[in-house]
Amino acid sequence: MDQYIGKLLDNRYEILERIGTGGMAVVYKARCHRLNRLVAVKILKPELAHDAEFRRRFHDESQAVAMLSHPNIMAVYDVSHSDELDYIVMELLDGITLKQYMQKKGLPLNWREALHFITQIMKALSHAHSRGIIHRDIKPQNIMVLRDGSVKVADFGIARVASAAQSTLTQEALGSVHYISPEQARGSHIDNRSDIYSAGVVLYEMTSGRLPFEGDTPVAVAIQHISSIPLPSRDINPDIPEALEGITLKAMASDVDKRYVSADAMLADLEEFRKNPSINFEYTQEELSQTAVVDEPTIVRSAEDTGNVRRRQTTAAPQILRREKPAAPRREKAAATSRRKDYDYDYDDRDYDDRRGGILPVILAIVAILIFIAGIIYFLWTTIFGGILADHSEEVIVPNLVGMTIEEVNRDISMGNISSSFMIVEGGTVTSELPAGQIIHQDPGPNEKKKGEEIIITVDVSSGPKLIIMPNVVNEEYRTALAILQDNMGMKVNQQYENNDEVTRNYVIRSEPMEGTHLEPGQEVLIVISLGPEPKEVMVPNFVDQHIDEVMKQAETLNLEINVTEITDLMHPKGTVVYQSIPAESTAEEGSVITVHISSGPTNEEDPTGQPTDTPNLPPQTGEDLPANTKGKTVSVDLSGYTSPVKVRIEVDGVTQYNSPVDPAVGTFVQTITGTGRMWVSVFVDDFVVQDFAVVFD
Repeated sequence: MDQYIGKLLDNRYEILERIGTGGMAVVYKARCHRLNRLVAVKILKPELAHDAEFRRRFHDESQAVAMLSHPNIMAVYDVSHSDELDYIVMELLDGITLKQYMQKKGLPLNWREALHFITQIMKALSHAHSRGIIHRDIKPQNIMVLRDGSVKVADFGIARVASAAQSTLTQEALGSVHYISPEQARGSHIDNRSDIYSAGVVLYEMTSGRLPFEGDTPVAVAIQHISSIPLPSRDINPDIPEALEGITLKAMASDVDKRYVSADAMLADLEEFRKNPSINFEYTQEELSQTAVVDEPTIVRSAEDTGNVRRRQTTAAPQILRREKPAAPRREKAAATSRRKDYDYDYDDRDYDDRRGGILPVILAIVAILIFIAGIIYFLWTTIFGGILADHSEEVIVPNLVGMTIEEVNRDISMGNISSSFMIVEGGTVTSELPAGQIIHQDPGPNEKKKGEEIIITVDVSSGPKLIIMPNVVNEEYRTALAILQDNMGMKVNQQYENNDEVTRNYVIRSEPMEGTHLEPGQEVLIVISLGPEPKEVMVPNFVDQHIDEVMKQAETLNLEINVTEITDLMHPKGTVVYQSIPAESTAEEGSVITVHISSGPTNEEDPTGQPTDTPNLPPQTGEDLPANTKGKTVSVDLSGYTSPVKVRIEVDGVTQYNSPVDPAVGTFVQTITGTGRMWVSVFVDDFVVQDFAVVFD
């Protein structure tokens, strides 16, 4: 049985089952007991966990990726780095990898489906690149396709760490090497454009149904990425639109400077193509091919052993690296040789020279006769038949039909408002901002001059705006809800806050409109966010000039916490309160902590018990005063940087044990917390986390 199944990590994540294994980690399904939700936990493999530098990089990269928040990126919730093990906690997705999807559905994919997938992948890359994170391992195995057709890119930033663990291209790297950029294959510096190249390979595979380069070893494939040009995807699948092939070529340009400069630039072309599939970007394979560099060695692969690589210094002028045209098959060569033999008569050179003198005049006579006949035919066609067969129809200007319906166009033709020489043919329907039924594109275009008795105009008709449905964001963390509604759907979101006893703080209580409602593009929506349970307030009594014992009794009755600090004071009896942090007759939430200063009394006298007066007479702070089966720990909060009263809240395993205003004049605020076993403590000052750590209650 797996050693981790059933184990509780950090007293929070219960491992339920193994769901996958990668090159550097094992992935488990787990339950987060703090938020009561299912998550995926990726635990670093033991053989890698012994490398301290690798573990450090794994932890740092994971923390960087945890800052990403985008609907097309698998969310990272937590990162743990301890002596025992290293792991990251991610959202648990219900779907399959894009590789599994392609194998299940069969290749090639419909180009519209490929466009749907690549657009979401590029949106994820755009978000990550804007935050300085390069994926480095874009491939179908790292892309998840969910049941609703949406896409999430996984393992952001982890490829940087994985590459450090494996410096050579081995058989285990074969899955990734099919998608690496030429600069990655060379071991050169890489940037965002390396991800764009890999995304282009994924698009090539989806549309053509095959990988651009194949080989028996990773080295063989890597060399082809550097020095070869892939077969154009339309040569494999003619159904691919020319513009989509152009986008693929530009993304896969071997010269990094001829590639798309950013994911946003590629997204712009994808959007233009989506709006108009017949657009022509004029990207050609020759223009986007990489030019060899004179002073850089060319890698040559041995025909006998693709694994051995030798280097040859090039001194010739720069040249374009192109694939050699395949040699004709042997059978074709043999057939051609056979045909040549069938007609290979053995002429005697002298006989041929003798006969040539008699044949030439005959040939010239035949040519002269043919020219004469052609002249007669031309004369008859231009003078007699030309007037009968010539097109005497008038030249007409193509009208602008965009915005009209086909019914309106046919009505105008019947009424004579549009020439009857035009015939309207519906080409297809396209999603558009124009109302359904209106023409959005025509061929030939407006104002073109045409001649003929029947001129066909092919039109594309709008199917109406894309239907937008309000998603379910209830019980989602509010930042996730904002990403879904604002970034992914383009909605304008208003926020409202309410106290709620059932919904966790910062999670969405409800939305307006409700889930399933039809929305207009850019429509305003409202999300109501929970502030957590509404706190109860009590009236704070006047503790000044009272003995601390009496103060403690009153505070217990009112469910208030008292934090005692003794000060040197010669004017008040020992144990008398001389200051309270929350003023008398003001309101405070139940459970609030009130800091009181008590007098130490005269310094050179003894009290009736025989104790020196400078010994604070404080209430006992031992485990005997705590509830059964619980232990106490103290938490210190530095408030020296604050100038006005602040609100301090302390949660133990998500349960609030202290929540009250505190005067920063105390300097360091100290509070006792209770619990059993290993528990997680979170300290908030004015609702901002200042401490977050685990405590073991002895």
